[in-house]
Amino acid sequence: MKYVTTLLIAIITLSVRAADRPNILWIFVEDLSPWMESYGDDVNAGKTPTLTKMSEDGVRFSRCFVPAPVCSACRSAMITGVYQTTTGFHHHRSARLVEAPIHLPEGIKTLPQIFKENGYATFNRGKDDYNFTYKRSEHYTVGSKIGHAINGKGSWTDVPEGMPWFGQIQLKGGKAKTTKMNDKVDPSKVTLPPYYPDEEIFRKEWAHHYDTVRFTDNDVKNIMDELKADGELENTVVFFFSDHGNNFSLRHKQFCYEGGLHVPLIITGPNVAKNTVRDEMISALDISATTLALADIELPTYLDGHNLFAKDYQKRDYVISARDRCDYTIDRIRTVRTEKYRYIKNFLTDRILLQPQYRDKKQSTILLRKLHESGKLGAIPEWAFFGERPAEELYDLEKDPHEVNNLAEDPAFSAELVRHRELLNTWIKETGDKGEEPESEAQLRAAYKRWGAKCVNPEFDFIKNEK
Repeated sequence: MKYVTTLLIAIITLSVRAADRPNILWIFVEDLSPWMESYGDDVNAGKTPTLTKMSEDGVRFSRCFVPAPVCSACRSAMITGVYQTTTGFHHHRSARLVEAPIHLPEGIKTLPQIFKENGYATFNRGKDDYNFTYKRSEHYTVGSKIGHAINGKGSWTDVPEGMPWFGQIQLKGGKAKTTKMNDKVDPSKVTLPPYYPDEEIFRKEWAHHYDTVRFTDNDVKNIMDELKADGELENTVVFFFSDHGNNFSLRHKQFCYEGGLHVPLIITGPNVAKNTVRDEMISALDISATTLALADIELPTYLDGHNLFAKDYQKRDYVISARDRCDYTIDRIRTVRTEKYRYIKNFLTDRILLQPQYRDKKQSTILLRKLHESGKLGAIPEWAFFGERPAEELYDLEKDPHEVNNLAEDPAFSAELVRHRELLNTWIKETGDKGEEPESEAQLRAAYKRWGAKCVNPEFDFIKNEK
């Protein structure tokens, strides 16, 4: 009886404590670069009013970088607050390979699990995309709770009255279909970066991403209006961010350049400063830690992020990101972003950047290959996509924002090269980067079973030789 009474008191205490806390909503967007007015983009000036208002009502972080430039690896890191390379979730879509399941490491929980333990309801509307095996019912309390779902369902309207909630809403972002939009960007008026040939198809892709940002702004408006209509807005902290940059042919999504790693981050809500811009470098893993802190939840010691609003918050000197196998394409890239430079370490220099990949059927990728074969691609795109992969890359982002002038072999930058190399090597050791070890045969067999002839990397040869 004493045990039951103590348990009831604990539950009541937890419920009362949780009721005083804010709701927290992640508006988690796919494939979106910060090409919006509040980030100083002239093309979308006046075209993203909702995100501009969110910036005015909250805090905008100008330099947020994700831990991985591909969705499932990034989302796996975000939902645990731990680098995907530490947990073993670094290979894209690896948990979908049921022949070789991957589980959460002992002692590490997802944010929804932690929120549940602290009296919150949890939901996710849209794709989960986590690289580990799980039961949704162990993480989400309302909405779809079965299976290893790609598209979960849930809403704050499903939450019991008076109970605080942590929710995620996934938006299409850079994947949005904009064919019915009226106010679209004219492709003839966009300026392409020097690593793309000045061809109409690439200008159309570039213009399309501007359109998707405008489309996303309207999606966010609908969510904010819905929160307000339901009486939830005043007590809800809203995070707006993306899983990685836009999904152009290359050098963006799936790759460790600025275009693949730099994402928007805006936070607004109760007890969040208004009309504030923070220009320091942050890791998107700081979002995970800050989310828990705003709910007054004690932060697990294993988190790789920091509470951005902590009184003792210290700015980062650098941010690390990583890319490994994506679907059937094996690669290993690590990068260090410091105040002025981006350093990239390519571990697999035997393969060009434009390896076989899921975008091969896109007309832009087909054109890249045709221009290369005909010798008409141009010097910079030829090097960027088909050139010999250097072991190291170093770019001065102030003078070279498009990252085309590799300084790694310039003696004048040898000290910076050594500094960045040491930062990466220290991080690899301290975080237990599992990319140091080759992917298991079980995982490679599972990938080959799924993708078959598309698996052309030599790591798959042992399977082919068995046939």
